[in-house]
Amino acid sequence: MSAPHVPTIALATGCPAGIGAELVAEVLSADREVSPHRLIVLGDVRVLSKGAEARKLRINATFLTADSPIPTQPGRYFIDLGNLDPATIPVGEISPEAGRFGIETFSRAIELGQQGIADVVAWTPFNKASMRLAHPSYEDEIVFTAEKLGFKGVASEFNILPTLWNARVTSHVPVSKVASLITFDNVMRSLKLTHSAMVESGFAKPRIAIAGLNPHAGDGGNFGREEIDVLEPVVAAAQKQGIACDGPFPSDTVFMRARRGDFDAVLTMYHDQGQIAMKLIGFEEGVTLLGGFPFPLVTAAHGSAYDIAYKGIAHPGAMMNAMAIAARMAASRHRAKAA
Repeated sequence: MSAPHVPTIALATGCPAGIGAELVAEVLSADREVSPHRLIVLGDVRVLSKGAEARKLRINATFLTADSPIPTQPGRYFIDLGNLDPATIPVGEISPEAGRFGIETFSRAIELGQQGIADVVAWTPFNKASMRLAHPSYEDEIVFTAEKLGFKGVASEFNILPTLWNARVTSHVPVSKVASLITFDNVMRSLKLTHSAMVESGFAKPRIAIAGLNPHAGDGGNFGREEIDVLEPVVAAAQKQGIACDGPFPSDTVFMRARRGDFDAVLTMYHDQGQIAMKLIGFEEGVTLLGGFPFPLVTAAHGSAYDIAYKGIAHPGAMMNAMAIAARMAASRHRAKAA
């Protein structure tokens, strides 16, 4: 298979026991506008058909077998891996079969990115519990992608709403370890990655607020010195490098300022410091972006929603936002390759 002739997105069908197939059906709905991109969807046509039936949608895609050559022109292509009959798994329950399906479709999408065929990889939500039944060492999408690619660098997770981004210095680590990881190098690395990812997605000069680690951003050192010893020096150094950043600001008010338009993004120090705020602001719109890898990866920020699977009521907003971001980033990366 050759390198892409047009900006290309690979989309893996998520957990077949949840809403993953319904959201893929929404992406491939005949009523949705076809972009000038190439979209390559991976899954099982039987799973897709079940999702389309639940939402009463007509699919608009060219269907291919697993060994078919992928056309080079723009369009929507569904690669049928033939890897799961949905009638064989329980809806709304974890199972190793559902996990194996998720592992295989995600792996194939990552391979398309690794081979340079896809500029961006996307997926509809997986269920980590099912993934672990099939692949016991499965931790999360960042770790799995790094293992698949043999990637030794630093990747980070971003949470994105239509008008606000959230990045974080630490992610899936115990709160007891957070303070020891708030170092100049770690914060600067996260800040630069945030800046570059936002530029790639269309921001000319993103305005980034730095959240403090401690209550009241340390209150001048009364409640901790990370703001004075680490965060203020990072802000000063980054500003000299042309990054539009400011802070550190108290984390209990910085999102209010960002929501009213003072900033385009907030860099937080740990997982829930930003996640809680972002999900309260826009749970049904949120997107998760993995940056730092050789190609970006995106998905809806919500989960596999077992409780409403195949009822036709899952809100597609977050997944549509994810695909819009994927399209912008694919176009940006494609232009960079051509330059």
